[in-house]
Amino acid sequence: MVSQFRQETHEFVPLKEEYEGKKAELGKTEAEIQEMIQKRRLKIEEIKHSVDLSKEAADREKAEGVQVFTALMESVERSLNELIETIEEKQRTTEKQAEDFIKELEQEISELKKRSSEVEKLSHSEDHLHLLLNFPSLKAAPPTKDWTEVSVCPSYVWTVMRAVTQLEEKLSEQINKLLDAEMKKVQQYAVDVTLDPDTAHPDLILSDDGKQVQRKIVTDSTERCSHCPSVLGKQSLSSGRSYFEVLVNTETNWDLGVVRESINRKRQITLSPKNGYWTICLTDRKYKANDDPSVCLSVGGFLMRVGVFVDYEQGLVSFYDLYPAALIYSFTGCSFTEKLYPFFSLGPSDDGNDDNHLTICHSY
Repeated sequence: MVSQFRQETHEFVPLKEEYEGKKAELGKTEAEIQEMIQKRRLKIEEIKHSVDLSKEAADREKAEGVQVFTALMESVERSLNELIETIEEKQRTTEKQAEDFIKELEQEISELKKRSSEVEKLSHSEDHLHLLLNFPSLKAAPPTKDWTEVSVCPSYVWTVMRAVTQLEEKLSEQINKLLDAEMKKVQQYAVDVTLDPDTAHPDLILSDDGKQVQRKIVTDSTERCSHCPSVLGKQSLSSGRSYFEVLVNTETNWDLGVVRESINRKRQITLSPKNGYWTICLTDRKYKANDDPSVCLSVGGFLMRVGVFVDYEQGLVSFYDLYPAALIYSFTGCSFTEKLYPFFSLGPSDDGNDDNHLTICHSY
């Protein structure tokens, strides 16, 4: 039997060369690990800093809250004291009126008793002429007051209701002052937002200054939103606080707010925070917040000018009605991990008018 042997060749690398190669790889690996460690240390410092900022904000808000509620409680206490004083004054007036009525009634009773005594005495008289002469004057009842409709039963319900209404007006005044102060706070973070033509839907056209969007026809772009007539702002919001205002059309269906950079711009998608949209809208003359689930909004009349405020670190997106100053809705507890962009979308006009638009107001 003949055995066949296959000769295999092996490539040999000098030990020192292999050592140096592996050492270099380990050095690279070590550098990568150190870089990862450094990034995580920086993240720890970032989180700690965020906690410090949050604590400062919480302390500040608590102090302001204590101040506001102290003023409100003092206002309520003053209103309560005024109400009690009003009721007590009214009760004193009622008691005085009752005393006067009682005195008058007792006076009439006294006079009636006197007349009763005279009538009884005359009725027992045997003097015929005397009875006939005095009969006309004694037959008629003495002049007295008609007490049928007289009462002393005051109602304090309207007094309380009036006091509550006045208190409500005072509280409303305080709330308006707070909202005005809040608006001044958020407006200091105003950013100059312009529309990005590269993201505009083909049915939209932008003004030359990039501040107004209307439903028209424009050319296509690879970055363009094609699933709905929408457009993004050029400026990204990726840290700190930002604020911008938009004039909205009361006859137009629209969506307004902010979106994350990675939204799908090419297909129909539900506008909601889980899909990267933090928006409110006007649809069929009804206002809604596109939350999970959507929330119907109660606003006074029609929105004309809407303020949008973003606090990136706090995960907050708030919408304000500027006429009068009022908070419309807030998305809270959001977790932002990428850039946000202002978002504007136009639907069909309720009155069939093609001249519907959204206009970004100039910064403060």
